Amino acid sequence: MKKTLFLLLLFPVLVFGNTIWGKTGHRVTGQIAQNYLTGKAKRALNDLLEGHSLAFVSTFADDIKADRSYSKYSAWHYVNYPLGTSYRDSDKSEYGDIVVAIEECIQKVKNNENSKEDRVFHLKMLIHLIGDLHQPMHASRVEDKGGNDIQVQWFGEGSNLHRVWDKNLIESYGMTYSELAYELSDVDKKKRKAIQGGTIYDWVDESHAICAELYDSVEIGDKLGYRYSYDYNDLLFQQLQKGGIRLAKVLNDLFD
Repeated sequence: MKKTLFLLLLFPVLVFGNTIWGKTGHRVTGQIAQNYLTGKAKRALNDLLEGHSLAFVSTFADDIKADRSYSKYSAWHYVNYPLGTSYRDSDKSEYGDIVVAIEECIQKVKNNENSKEDRVFHLKMLIHLIGDLHQPMHASRVEDKGGNDIQVQWFGEGSNLHRVWDKNLIESYGMTYSELAYELSDVDKKKRKAIQGGTIYDWVDESHAICAELYDSVEIGDKLGYRYSYDYNDLLFQQLQKGGIRLAKVLNDLFD
């Protein structure tokens, strides 16, 4: 009886544990994007999202992982291809990837003949996926599952390279998503234009190149903590900022 009760208590953790990873980062990205929307985009988003903010819906694509009926979307969150190569030249997965997913979402949202329900679903997915695109370990290599198999310690607790970048770094910094978004939103027009340049293909290759650096930053079993935060917080903030500013561009282009 005690064993059964233990398993029942443990089971929700196993099922829902991964859904909380990256919530803060996605909300930061959403809030930054909110600050750079055009009036027309704001009105369209307000209608489709029924008044909810980008930060509020930004975790939707992770939240639905708890429902197995959405399992076909699992491959949408990432892309794997060999380091030192480009996405365009890579072999594509039969299950799709984050680039294919972003393109599909854009087309679904853009088409006013689609039902509102379908457009809203793909809009929420799009908001999340642009965030994922700028987490470098979501554009990594297949052999270690995007760094999930590279086991390390984070301040004495078990973690892995992917989780360090999804959750550990940002949570260890100790600021709320709104505080971080406020600090990262003051970007002049010239810098915003530079960040928003290029295409989805350029952005994924940029993350992929950063990913190569991150693989070199650790070895299996490393004990990470203050020094790693000191070395990589600026890169973390850069990627959050880029994700938010580029999300604003994608949404402005969709609705303007």
